Amino acid sequence: MSALDWQKSSYSSESVNCVYLAMAPDLSVKLRESDEPEVVISSSPDVLRALLLGVKAGEFDHLAT
Repeated sequence: MSALDWQKSSYSSESVNCVYLAMAPDLSVKLRESDEPEVVISSSPDVLRALLLGVKAGEFDHLAT
């Protein structure tokens, strides 16, 4: 995999549990966490957008209990 330009989430601030995103040359979105940067999740922009909208709408709140 070529070097990616990882962007830290603005919600991560200076904490140790940070989320990073990068756009790959194939236009997929890559996600990783600071505690395990070698584990990378790949998604399409549309699927990631749907997930984020669902999270914002509270569709997964029942999983946090």
